[in-house]
Amino acid sequence: MVELASSPEINEAFPRSASLDPSQSLLLRAYRWMLLARTTDEKLAALYKAGGKISGGVFLGTGQEALSAALGMALRKGDIFSPLIRDLAGRLAFGEPVSDAMRTFLGSKEGPMRGRDGNIHRGRIHEGQLAMISHLGAMISTTAGVLLARKMRGQTGTVGAISIGDGGTSTGATHEGLNLAGVERLPMVAVIANNQYAYSTPNNRQYACADLIDRAKGYGYEPHSVDGTDFEACLEVVGRAVERARSGHGPQMVVGHLLRLTGHGLHDDASYVDPKLKASAVGADCLRLAERILIERGLAEEGELAAMKREAQAKVEEAAAQALREGGPDPSQEDWAAISDARMLDRGLAMRS
Repeated sequence: MVELASSPEINEAFPRSASLDPSQSLLLRAYRWMLLARTTDEKLAALYKAGGKISGGVFLGTGQEALSAALGMALRKGDIFSPLIRDLAGRLAFGEPVSDAMRTFLGSKEGPMRGRDGNIHRGRIHEGQLAMISHLGAMISTTAGVLLARKMRGQTGTVGAISIGDGGTSTGATHEGLNLAGVERLPMVAVIANNQYAYSTPNNRQYACADLIDRAKGYGYEPHSVDGTDFEACLEVVGRAVERARSGHGPQMVVGHLLRLTGHGLHDDASYVDPKLKASAVGADCLRLAERILIERGLAEEGELAAMKREAQAKVEEAAAQALREGGPDPSQEDWAAISDARMLDRGLAMRS
């Protein structure tokens, strides 16, 4: 397993974790990010259903947290991360505070987009997290452009990671972006969450190849396939792909096989999902599987997991309450300077607390 440094937060929540080896500590860290993402999503869903609290859609990452968290954890400061709508776990693991999500969804003027943009378009470009573009595939070209600029400057040692779903791989922008990164041998890691449906369109109406990983060779990417419900396997496979890209082996493609355990958004009841898929291995809940593994291996006890859940709940509730107190921007008083302006960079860094 790829080894990453242990987290002080994990050591506080699990005092005995200091005696664990790096791979064991890594599993606890991954579970923590997955849990925090799930807890945040559940709070956002409750605020949405309460009516009037959130404008626009709410899209949950339920069932995709393991793959997303593994990607965020594999990245380093200086890397580029281009998340999509179900990547809250990866965002958090890469350094985004819970307050960024809450402030953006609730329209707070103190959020990273200062209450100006839609719920899912937040980002901190100066910290390596690109603000999401809704048009599927567009983030691949954007990330490739950043990596190409770095290549032209002779900058090495960093990677660009993008997330996309199985449906998004059918767009022209995806082809153009993947092709550019392949031709230029850019250190890109494309992680495809094959959640079986492009909104309501099943795989067999979305692509003709036997497996999406079959496309890797055509684009000049090294292929990696993983069970997206297994958080340990995701950490291993995604971590290896990121290190391969970082060490000069060219672009990498990872396909995670899983099932979106909710509708496309909270407006969608997902009645079109085949019950057989829900009952199959691909329909397993990665968070519940992670809890079982931690307990079976003696890495955590039921009481410790319960304490971590309470901790995550408290953090999420605090972030939501803060965002609700802050209120939205006043159009007549707003400084409409671009976020790339030096003034706004200083302000954005200050707001990160």
